[in-house]
Amino acid sequence: METKKDILWRSYLIYIMMLVLGVCIFAKAFYIQNAEGAYWRSLSDSLHLEYREMDAERGTIYSEDGRILSSSIPFFDIYLDFGADGIQEKNGERLKQHLDSIAYNLALILGEKTEVEYKRELMDVFNRQDRYHLLTRNIDFNQYQSLRSIGFIKKNKNKNGFIFIEKEKRMTPFGLLANRTIGLSREYVDSTGNIVTKSVGIEKTYDSLLKGVTGKRLVRRIAGGAFVPVEGSEIEPDNGKDIITTLDVNIQDIAEQALLKVMSENECTNGTCIVMEVSTGKIKAIANLGRQPDGSYLEDMNYAITRSEPGSTFKLITMLSALNDQYINLSSHVNIEGGKWEYSGRTVWDSERHHHTDVTYQQAFELSSNVGMAKLAVNYYGRNPSKFISHLEKLQLHKPTGIDLIGESNPAIPRPGGKYWSNVSLPWMGFGYSIAISPLQTLMIYNAVANNGKMMKPYLVNAVMKDGAKVKEFNPQVLNDSICSAKTLQQLKICLEGVVTSGTAKSILDLNFPIAGKTGTAQVANGNKGYTEHIYQSSFAGYFPTDRPKYSCIVVIKNKPFAARYYGAQIAGPVFRTIANKLYTIDRDLYQYYKHPTLIDTNRNSTKGKLSDHKLIVQQFKNQKSDTPLQFLSNNISSGIMPDLNGYGLKDALEILEDQSIQVIAYGKGKVTAQSIPAGTPLQKGQTVYLNLGIKSEKP
Repeated sequence: METKKDILWRSYLIYIMMLVLGVCIFAKAFYIQNAEGAYWRSLSDSLHLEYREMDAERGTIYSEDGRILSSSIPFFDIYLDFGADGIQEKNGERLKQHLDSIAYNLALILGEKTEVEYKRELMDVFNRQDRYHLLTRNIDFNQYQSLRSIGFIKKNKNKNGFIFIEKEKRMTPFGLLANRTIGLSREYVDSTGNIVTKSVGIEKTYDSLLKGVTGKRLVRRIAGGAFVPVEGSEIEPDNGKDIITTLDVNIQDIAEQALLKVMSENECTNGTCIVMEVSTGKIKAIANLGRQPDGSYLEDMNYAITRSEPGSTFKLITMLSALNDQYINLSSHVNIEGGKWEYSGRTVWDSERHHHTDVTYQQAFELSSNVGMAKLAVNYYGRNPSKFISHLEKLQLHKPTGIDLIGESNPAIPRPGGKYWSNVSLPWMGFGYSIAISPLQTLMIYNAVANNGKMMKPYLVNAVMKDGAKVKEFNPQVLNDSICSAKTLQQLKICLEGVVTSGTAKSILDLNFPIAGKTGTAQVANGNKGYTEHIYQSSFAGYFPTDRPKYSCIVVIKNKPFAARYYGAQIAGPVFRTIANKLYTIDRDLYQYYKHPTLIDTNRNSTKGKLSDHKLIVQQFKNQKSDTPLQFLSNNISSGIMPDLNGYGLKDALEILEDQSIQVIAYGKGKVTAQSIPAGTPLQKGQTVYLNLGIKSEKP
């Protein structure tokens, strides 16, 4: 009996203890849920919810005439969350009712799989209750809009299980055109796995304006460690501002194609070409090409703002200094000793052997004599080289131009008493050695001569825009009202014109329009190999037309080792010539200066035009006999392509071109004998073409 009581007592005790424990657990749960519930729920949310940044839409970069040079295009990744309550309720009846339609539209819009394959994939995701299944990546905006218009997705906005993650890609509609100047805004993954954006050019300089202000989006952690956005929780980003550049797409294309042609033919290492508007300092084109290991050319570096020894184009500055100090005039004489001069244990050589001795300084400049310019520097600045350096400072050559591009080189100018100054520094500087400046700096000087002595600051951006309104505008900036006296300026212009008419550029730049400029050929070192590989840098700097300059231009090209052709007139000159030639034919301000060949009447037995019109004429005169019957020529006209208009009457030419939204300016009377845009060239709406007609007449 006692044993039974003992067992019962222990059983009751255990029961009471379990009951008390249960009550305690229940009480604690009740306390946590009601008294501490808010705290623990917020803690739970903090573990599953977080804010992530939403990048603002990056601003667009435009050319001066409003064409897009660089813009952000939206792309989307699509994920499926078929474990969501809205999909799973009623055993997924909502999804199953629309499954065929969804699969059909996915196959139609995406085109990556068949309807059957998409149907199988959707059901597999639904059955697995996958919370973050990748359906596809990088669909464009049109595909995105089409998907959002699918009935099931449109009607069940927050319960359709489709998650669209927006991204953006930076696109350049004109491909590599001015690619280095416009800049790159590209994403890549660094060694730590972080996504890094790399920018250069205008993209980098104006990055803070282009990128805008980032927003925030609340995301929720789901199975597998993935995150999905919480609808309605976005803090919208403030989109970036737009940049309006000074670049002209047509001039840029002309410059790049001209540079590419010469560099490809001669297998040159790298080169640059800059076209500047004389009166303002606006950069209308800036091309940079570097040869790649496979022999192709890309805009890999901005050679236009990278310093190097300028060579003979610097001789303009040497002449400017001596003329402005009134040490010489153009008729002063110098003995160039056949192109060889010994000085301080070193020999100065002219680049081309000759037998000239006693010449004027104008002739020495036109012949591009290194001896003549070295003697000029020594004879008049040898006792006070700092005076020569002061001219370089007045011309702003001791500092970068300040153009709106990050990465511009600092010039290297040796100074008396400095580390890099020697007995031969001054004479070598006289002909463009022992000093390093960028091609843009050289062009800035030539542009000032063309602009009647007024030096303009080069710039690339006209305005900053926000929602179509100007936020900031950039105007031409004068760096120096007068780089020299009016007399000196006139003498410099005579020298530059003489180079083209009777100097080193005569043979290669014998053109039908007036230009002025200077050739340059500089031997450059190749690292530790020094000058043993005979690498030369060819250049030409100038402006046109000579009496009323509108554009200045510089071409600088580095040649391959032991190149057969390397003189400035042979390599850089043809690039300048091509650019000038095309600008003279497409720019109405310049077209009047073009020396047209004698025009003839174009009456002939064959003709072009609208076939129905010709047949009507033939029908009207069918009773007339002729020994030379009219011939009908093929009329092959392709939309978007410049046709060969040679032989067309003005009426037919106007009808053909205006149908393609091309503006026409015609000179003369009769039939077309020449056109400013070559046949076969792709056309752009709003473009202007100039036509020469057969019988010469006064231009308007």
